[in-house]
Amino acid sequence: MTARLSEATLGRLPAWVVRPRPRAAPRAVHIGIGAFHRAQLAPLFEDMDWGVIGASLRSTTVREAMAPQDFLYSLVIGESVRVIGAVRDVVRAEGLIEALAAPATDIVTLTVTEKGYLPDPGRRGAADLVAAALRLRRERGLAPFTAISCDNLPGNGGRLRDAVLAASDPETADWIAARGAFPQTMVDRIVPATEEADIDALAARIGLVDRAMVKAETFWQWVIEDRFAGARPDFASVGVRIAADIAPWETAKLRLLNGAHSAIAYLGGLAGFDFVHEVIATPAYARFIEALWDESAATLVPPPGLDIAAYRRALIARFANPGLAHRTRQIAMDGSQKLPQRLLAPIADRLARGQGIGALALAVAGWMRWQSGRTDTGERFAVDDPLAGPIAARIAGLDDPRSQAEALVKFDAIFPPALAADPRFTDAVAGKLAQLASHGARATIEEFAP
Repeated sequence: MTARLSEATLGRLPAWVVRPRPRAAPRAVHIGIGAFHRAQLAPLFEDMDWGVIGASLRSTTVREAMAPQDFLYSLVIGESVRVIGAVRDVVRAEGLIEALAAPATDIVTLTVTEKGYLPDPGRRGAADLVAAALRLRRERGLAPFTAISCDNLPGNGGRLRDAVLAASDPETADWIAARGAFPQTMVDRIVPATEEADIDALAARIGLVDRAMVKAETFWQWVIEDRFAGARPDFASVGVRIAADIAPWETAKLRLLNGAHSAIAYLGGLAGFDFVHEVIATPAYARFIEALWDESAATLVPPPGLDIAAYRRALIARFANPGLAHRTRQIAMDGSQKLPQRLLAPIADRLARGQGIGALALAVAGWMRWQSGRTDTGERFAVDDPLAGPIAARIAGLDDPRSQAEALVKFDAIFPPALAADPRFTDAVAGKLAQLASHGARATIEEFAP
């Protein structure tokens, strides 16, 4: 049996594998220690000599994978392999509050996904635990930590701040409002889900089994608003951009990268494509994505230092990377939480200016068609979304695309009422949905972008 990666087996690694730096004491806590944190944030903290305590609130899977490995894991980028040692422990909710309240904790980062900010009756969510820890820090005479949401949400720092204040008692809320810091952030790195084949392939290369490995693309970006409550690592030394205003960076990423990803996931997935690189290698789909970007880019005010044309070229290259094997169904998850900021916001902006929304409307129609739980080839799948039940109930018994579109746009948990009331939007989306229903996604894309 092949041995596991661990402190004891590091010496068995081939010489070309990059070893971890000396393991630093924890000064940061990360809530939601999934693949994205391990692929982007943890390596940066290691480079800054900051250890990290990870927390997993909903599952023991990550701890079970990492604990037997002394919390070491491999980051695979193309042919390179680097072992990361920044993570010192992974705790559940019961251990998280004390980790957050520890005097050494100065930075707290979160990736709890868009749905992690929704109210969840009967469960203590991330905001509740952060609020409880900040109360302990106040009672113990400690300064607050800086809490950094790294989720793909517009105004993510403000949303986290509001949730934490709502979960706090009045005295603690006043203290947090006066002394706390919840900077806005933008993070960008494509991190596909790890599959058993990836684990097997890595074991064949390095001679050790690593059940916590992650793979990622070369590109990464992290922009943080210059708003901190106390001590912070030297972010600039590892390439993190500190900016006075990150909103333009955030909006550009949401509308270009994430918006295109959603369009690829639904319209590619419906046509039977399993991977992003397969979709973008299809000429009509590549032309459609360029048309989508033409519409969304016109709604942006680029920040200094961001060349939109160059960014678009880089995105095409990133999407085309077959080494990532980024599954369309992974991206399609939780669409109800992603649609507003990725596609609906630029649609609203364009309609306000009297501009067309053809490509954006087709992307939204793709999401609507996805709710049927059936691809164009007849393959059935489960719609993975926190609102899957209510969405299905709204379109149950409705056979024609127009009725389905009208029912869905009235769902104000997803669609802003002003947008739902605009016949230009409903007509455009209903027309595209009818095309998808009658011709299928691939033929519709080929007709749209011949």
